[in-house]
Amino acid sequence: MTALSTAALDALGNDVAVPSYDRTAVRPGIVHFGVGGFHRAHQAMYLDRLMNSGVALDWGIVGVGVLPQDRRMYDVLEAQDHLYTLVVKHPDGTMEPRVIGSIVDYLFAPDDPSAVLDRMVDPATRIVSLTITEGGYHVNQVTGELDASDPGLAADLVPGATPSTAFGFVVEALARRRAAGVPPFTVMSCDNIPGNGHVARRMLSSFARLKDPSLADWIADEVRFPNCMVDRITPVTADTDRAALASKFGVEDGWPVVCEPFTQWVLEDDFGGDRPPYEEVGVQLVEDVEPYELMKLRLLNASHQALCYLGYLAGYRYAHEVCQDKLFVDFLLGYMDDEGTPTLPPVPGVDLDRYKHQLIERFANPEVRDTLARLCAESSDRIPKWLIPVVREQLAAGRGISRSALVVASWARYAEGVDEEGQPIEVVDRLRDKVMERAAKNREDPLLFISDQDLFGDLASDSRFVAEYTKALSSLHERGARATLEGLAG
Repeated sequence: MTALSTAALDALGNDVAVPSYDRTAVRPGIVHFGVGGFHRAHQAMYLDRLMNSGVALDWGIVGVGVLPQDRRMYDVLEAQDHLYTLVVKHPDGTMEPRVIGSIVDYLFAPDDPSAVLDRMVDPATRIVSLTITEGGYHVNQVTGELDASDPGLAADLVPGATPSTAFGFVVEALARRRAAGVPPFTVMSCDNIPGNGHVARRMLSSFARLKDPSLADWIADEVRFPNCMVDRITPVTADTDRAALASKFGVEDGWPVVCEPFTQWVLEDDFGGDRPPYEEVGVQLVEDVEPYELMKLRLLNASHQALCYLGYLAGYRYAHEVCQDKLFVDFLLGYMDDEGTPTLPPVPGVDLDRYKHQLIERFANPEVRDTLARLCAESSDRIPKWLIPVVREQLAAGRGISRSALVVASWARYAEGVDEEGQPIEVVDRLRDKVMERAAKNREDPLLFISDQDLFGDLASDSRFVAEYTKALSSLHERGARATLEGLAG
């Protein structure tokens, strides 16, 4: 078995693809906050493709971790010369490993914040990209404005403070570039948020305005924030994935990434300076990302929510198990056809019917082993962005909402923290205490859960939604998830 490192690449054999380029020639051009599985299966992979074709060697990635748990990623990548293995899992059981070399450094910000700022201020850094999760943008779900109550943001707003958050670093680095006469970098959000570039611009500008109004004006005028849609199912790496990579291919990797074969990146061509030639490796460069983005958020992401709570309550633990069950597949297709799709604008070049059936095939891939627990996590950041807009548009148009209301009710039931067998559920959510406190009173006060205006706005006062939601919640309590779906199908 070979421990992954630069020196070991030649020993990995023909079954493992390795970088064909000289990594010593790669120079940093991108700083990325939030180096997790998805970034390494997606953006870093596309850059590695470019580098393997002999271009973009001045676009190496410097990862940045700002959270305490990011130290583990620092330790693993540092030990492996910042290499890692991306393992594509095909439905037939075959595995396709490739060592990715586009990450050239990783900085753990709490140890040396000055090094992070120096790298970001360096003129060679032309893009700062983000996968900081939906909650990392600190958006009030109802007003759409910045929620500056986060303790980290508050600390970064103290005059003279050393940055500790992604927002703090980005704004401070832009301030220093402005003062030094260095052109600003492009901020590229790659998170699953509608209008992610617009959201990043609005939130970062709002944060900057609390520090320096003139800086905020400069950011609004000078910094580019392209929107993009990103798509690749990337489950959490398990010990079994490490073991399989070691046993089948002889690679000892402390943190490999596993993913499905499908990948898509639709990117708005709106950069302040130069950019990698992404279009050469399959990225769709477009003028307007919104149709593709809405398609993905309201069909793929919302469907993940539609299957995860109900599936978990029914006893399943993996997405592929749910999507090999006709009852659940029919429910998902019914949601997509009758509630999600009517809210979408035309999507250029996409056959939506084929796309929806392809989603089911992707979800049903037994090799990916995407856990329902992962899909159920951070629901308070996901349901308001992915599903509630569908509910609102359907209500406004007088169309059906029964399936969407059931999804919301299934979240409320899941958040009670006990499954249908009486076993505890580990609810993972940044608003866990508040969500679970409301869910605990579902039976005595069925409207309390959806009365949280920060998550649902005024939906608790809409009689149509209330009727569908309370009916669904009552059925989940009295009959369970499977019988509720059978009743809906009947």
